[in-house]
Amino acid sequence: MRQNTPAASYRWPAPAKLNLFLHVTGRRPDGYHTLETIFQFLDFADEVTLRARRDGEIRRVSDLPDVPPEADLVVRAARALQSETGAPLGVDIGVTKRIPMGGGLGGGSSDAATTLVGLNHVWELGLDVETLAGIGLALGADVPVFARGEAAFAAGVGENLTPMALEEPWYLVIYPNRPVATGEIFNAPELTRATPPIRIPGLSGDEPANGHINGDSPLPLSWLLAQTGNDCQAVARQRYPEVNAALEWLSKFGPARMTGTGSCVFAPFRRFEEAEQVRSRLPNKGKNETGDREIPHTEGWLGFVARGRNRSPLFA
Repeated sequence: MRQNTPAASYRWPAPAKLNLFLHVTGRRPDGYHTLETIFQFLDFADEVTLRARRDGEIRRVSDLPDVPPEADLVVRAARALQSETGAPLGVDIGVTKRIPMGGGLGGGSSDAATTLVGLNHVWELGLDVETLAGIGLALGADVPVFARGEAAFAAGVGENLTPMALEEPWYLVIYPNRPVATGEIFNAPELTRATPPIRIPGLSGDEPANGHINGDSPLPLSWLLAQTGNDCQAVARQRYPEVNAALEWLSKFGPARMTGTGSCVFAPFRRFEEAEQVRSRLPNKGKNETGDREIPHTEGWLGFVARGRNRSPLFA
């Protein structure tokens, strides 16, 4: 967090996340899906600016195309916190977007969590992390993991979180210039909804916690990727040729996988230079890196390299 004086404006990072895997284990009678996943943060973030108001008004001062203020998660988060605590102050909220929307990187949920954490400071509320996460859960299943700020295994509808120690590689992330609607993927009749629960050493009730849980030793990413998958990936590949093209292209350089319900795909690398070298070869304007061959469904791809983080940059 950084303070600008004398305007009393505070700037906070709202980092992206990756789902290192995503299993759909069932569907409840109320329609919500039960999931298993592991979240890891990236040092790639939106920026949320908060400036307290004495009149109690909550206003979004940045423009977000096609998202009216009353539907914006940052506004809803601020109002929920104000309602829960009776805080008399208001806030002007600005968001500088870097995280692609509709990419499965959790940008909206992260912005909401950062708003909760930031306003807890700006309004001097003194709430603990669990209270903030509880308020966040009503806004979206991914908000609590951002509010808690630790890489975690998640189960249920995403509310049951167990902190995890993970390797922190460099990731190349590709946004294939096509947002994916989460609801479309989860409502698809062809979506697998009965993946057996995964067994991660130390997570089952009959096993003692090990270093992956208590932080002594990171869970090997190669093991995790080999044992898991993303149940939403096959649906997105079939319905969105851009996602399929991105996965096919990135798979030439590493174990590529889609995050969340898409559309972004990622692959891990040991060194920044390796990831950056692959990023430099991204198809340019629908053509290969030398410009002599058309590659379908690659127009407008965006790629960035970021470090995986077990501790959210929001709390760094």
